[in-house]
Amino acid sequence: MIHIAIAEDNSRLAKSLQEKLELADNIKVKWQVPTGARLLNKLEEDHNLDVVLMDINMPEMDGISATEELKKRYPQLKVIMSTVFDEEDYILKAIMAGANGYLLKDERPDKIHASIAEVLEGGAPMSAAIASKALGLIRYGAQQVDTQIDYGLTKRETEILEQLAAGRNYQEIAENLFISPSTVRKHIENIYQKLQVHNKVEAVQVALRHRLV
Repeated sequence: MIHIAIAEDNSRLAKSLQEKLELADNIKVKWQVPTGARLLNKLEEDHNLDVVLMDINMPEMDGISATEELKKRYPQLKVIMSTVFDEEDYILKAIMAGANGYLLKDERPDKIHASIAEVLEGGAPMSAAIASKALGLIRYGAQQVDTQIDYGLTKRETEILEQLAAGRNYQEIAENLFISPSTVRKHIENIYQKLQVHNKVEAVQVALRHRLV
């Protein structure tokens, strides 16, 4: 069973999100709080959780500040931002605060369920629109180099890296390349090892910096 906490000040949206989550048999929402400060207080009582779905715009303490503090105290907890904001400034601040993923609130239940599974596997799930903007931020901030480093990637690994850069998850990559999700996962493990990175964001950043995709 995957245990979830929701930090959301809009009770209607919180209820809707909980209903979407609990359509999955293996997900249980342990509690819901309306502010970042309440979230941290609740975690002091019980931090036996797997994932926190975090709103950004909350009273007392916003979601970005709460994420930063949460990650200092409980680095093992995964945080997925769940918000209506898709501006670059919010995305960058959330990533810098330690968020593990970033979803828009209108995502379908199956996307939310898949994102939770992905983040628990070490991935960095994002809504497609967010991934596109995040890549733009990486491109803008990445140091440009004149030479292309040979990391020894195979043709298939390069194809998968291109799919990652487009913001696609394991299942979507598998469908696009006509291979199984387990094969995708194995290729991604090899990519991480060759690029000497630990997650999708780092892999894409290296790929863009050294013009691998």
